[in-house]
Parts: sequence; structure tokens; C-alpha cells
Amino acid sequence: MLFNSLDFAIFLPIVFILYWFVLNKQLKYQNALVVVASYVFYGWWDWRFLSLILFSTLVDYAIGLALSKQQNSRKRKVLLWISIIVNLGFLGFFKYYNFFIDNFVKAFSFFGQDIQPNTLNIILPVGISFYTFQTLSYTIDVYKKQLEPTKDFISFAAFVSFFPQLVAGPIERASHLLPQFYVKRQFNYNKAVDGLRQILWGLFKKVVIADNCANFANTIFDGYESYSGSTLALGAVFFAFQIYGDFSGYSDIAIGTSRLFGFDLKQNFATPYFSRDIAEFWRRWHISLSTWFRDYVYIPLGGSRGSKGNQIRNVFIIFIVSGFWHGANWTFIIWGALNAMYFLPLLLRGKNKINTNVVAENSMLPSVKEFLQMGVTFGLTVIAWVFFRAENVSMALDFLSRMFNMSLFTIPQIRPTSLLLFLIIFIAIEWAGRTYVFAIERLWFKYPKPIRLFIYYVLVMLIFLYGGKTQEFIYFQF
Repeated sequence: MLFNSLDFAIFLPIVFILYWFVLNKQLKYQNALVVVASYVFYGWWDWRFLSLILFSTLVDYAIGLALSKQQNSRKRKVLLWISIIVNLGFLGFFKYYNFFIDNFVKAFSFFGQDIQPNTLNIILPVGISFYTFQTLSYTIDVYKKQLEPTKDFISFAAFVSFFPQLVAGPIERASHLLPQFYVKRQFNYNKAVDGLRQILWGLFKKVVIADNCANFANTIFDGYESYSGSTLALGAVFFAFQIYGDFSGYSDIAIGTSRLFGFDLKQNFATPYFSRDIAEFWRRWHISLSTWFRDYVYIPLGGSRGSKGNQIRNVFIIFIVSGFWHGANWTFIIWGALNAMYFLPLLLRGKNKINTNVVAENSMLPSVKEFLQMGVTFGLTVIAWVFFRAENVSMALDFLSRMFNMSLFTIPQIRPTSLLLFLIIFIAIEWAGRTYVFAIERLWFKYPKPIRLFIYYVLVMLIFLYGGKTQEFIYFQF
């Protein structure tokens, strides 16, 4: 079920009414409703994959209980590895089976061996990468004795399948979300209104910004051989705003929807395109995934401690694994490796943590230095996004070679005036709200009610007027 669909517009009020007006005083039934609603929400795509979520839930719930009763370190480690193998096994099979088979064949063909393996027509379950990492965080934290295992199966099932963030995050830690299912929720009008405001902003980013950028980005990428370098650069920029508006828009809708039901989810984006270096960008982009890899992969490897060689190794591992998490294609691996190359100079010079505050925090405009830093960082990010968007590595390299020639300094062949105007307004609003959780979070505080209502009306009208054909969110494929 898509957030930007009529189905969800009907589904959400029904669940909301049942949750607050029918089951308001019964916590256990509220949690059970969350589970049922989440399974309906997910099963709307393909009910057959509900068995994967249920199986993963049962496995990690049982392992959590077993860990609570087991003190032998060796046996505890065995239990942890069962969880890891089961969860990553499912993920690896559905997402990477054909990738490894195809590359296995190519490797043998290189040495003159012709083999005919069996490939499968595997459908990738929506959101499997997200809920797999979410439930793994529970088992790992219980193993480390950083979290008490739950005996409440309904609450645990609700945590694993929580529908607002089930298919594209944010990836919630059990230590943050699971305890919220244990306590009675009280309806908070201000919190609900704030949630609706964030949903509205998320829909605007998705429908008006991302989907319209997608139309031009797809046109340019699909026929890139016939366009000038300036047009290709514009297409790459459009994709950068497409993926940001699409993914951060989803996160806004997910977080806002959760607030309607009394839950708080972690912020997943913090105006990443205003970053002054790549390290800051990765602290602000897909925060839930970046911190997951940091805590469960990077730090256990040694992080930034140890020799320079170990530091370089760890950086490349974390970024390449992050790239591979996104998809079974060499383009994602190179995208990750390229970001590692961007990051390494900062780490080796000890400057990867110098930009931890908000840019121009106490100023309306950035300094010239900050403006240039943001421009360079955005430019490097856009180049990396070309690999993320391209169908294969050859296409990405050809795209970039055609972009970086003298035609880069010509007038673009495609000039969507209205979209460029929307992007300028969007960037201005994001800049004004860069210190908030989402750009229009404090709108109620700054302006009188008539102005606020007018702004909401304009956003709604833009969503209806410029919302084209309903498009799936980019990160559903991951």
C-alpha cells in the first residue's frame, strides 16, 4: 500500500478510529490492532511474503527468550549466529542469489569455462532490508545485554511489523521503539496535529518535488546519449532531488503517521544537502541506516581506532557494505566505494567531525566559505548519485564522460521552468527550517492562524495539481 494512494487515504482513518475510539483503554488490543493493520498494509502488495515477516518475528522472539535463560558465552554466541544466519540468509537469497550466480558465471567464462547454472525468477519482498535490520538490532542488543528480552509477543510483533516504517524505514532500534508498546498511549492533540503537518510536508516532497523531478531525470537518463553535458548535469541534479524528496518524504510521512498513534520515531534526514563535507552528509542522510552500520559493523571492526591501514579498511568495508545493502548491482558497490574515497581524506586528517552543528546556525545566510563547501559537497554527491541511478557501470561511466566535456557550459536542452521554480522555493523553505526536525515544524509558532491555513491550503493544492501518476517510492526496491 502506497502512502500517496487512495487506498492508504481510506486505510489510515479506519485504523485511527479503531485505535483511539474503539480500543482506547485496552493497550493489548491496541497493539494487536497495530499488528493486524501492519500485516494488511504489507499484504496489500503480496500476501505471500507475510510468512517471511512472521517467521523472522518468531525466530528472534524465541532467540531473545533463549538468550535470557542462557549464561554460557559459547551457547549465547551460537544463538546470536542462528538469528544472523536466518535473517541474513533470507535477505541474501531473495536479494542477492541471482547477482552471485551471474558473477560466478562471468568469472568462469573469463577462464574459458562455460557453465549453465540455474537462475530463479525471484521477486524481492518489499522492505525486507529494513525489517531484517530492525529485528536483528533486537537480537544483537539482547545478546550484548543492552536490552532486556521481551516476553510480550504481541508487542514484539508490533515492533517488527509497525506499518508506518515497515517498508522503507526509518530503521528503528528495539531499545527505542519496543518500550513504547509497553506503555499506555494517551491521545495528544498537539502531537497529532504536528504529525499531520509532517505528513503534509512529506507528501509535498514526494508528489510535487520527487515525482516531477523523476519525470525529467528519467527522460534524461534514458536518452542520455543524445543530450549535452549541461543537460546531463541537470538530469543528475534532478535525480539528486528526486531521491531526497522521495526518501525523506517517505520518512516524514512515516514519522508523522506514527505520531498520530502516539509513537515517536527517530529523525531520518536532517537537510543533508546543506552539508559542508561528506562526513556531515552521512550524519544527515538516512541517519537510521548510517548509525546502524556504525554501531553494528564499523565500531566492532575497530572504527577509527588502530593503525591507518585498519582505519582505511574499516571505512571501505562500511561504505561498500552500505552500497551493497542498497542493491545487487556493481553500481551500488562503486557508489559506496566512491563515498569511501570522499570520506577518507577527512578521516585521515582528523577532520571528519568538525562540522557537527547546523550550517549558519545563528545567521540567515551562510558565509562564502560555507557556501563553497556546500557546493563542493553537493557536487561530489551528485556525481556519486549517477552510479546509483545508472543501470550498469558502463552506462554511469559513459554518462559522466559525456557530461564532463565542453557542452557542460552550454544552455541545457531541457529547461522545465516551473519545476526549477519549485526547487528554488523548496530549497528556501528547507533552508529556513534547517534547525528543525522537518522544515515546516515551527510554522504554527511563527505565523498567525490565517497565514498558516493559507500555506497548508497552497501545499494541498500543489499536491493535487502537480501530482502526476502515482509512483512507488524509490527505496521500496531495497
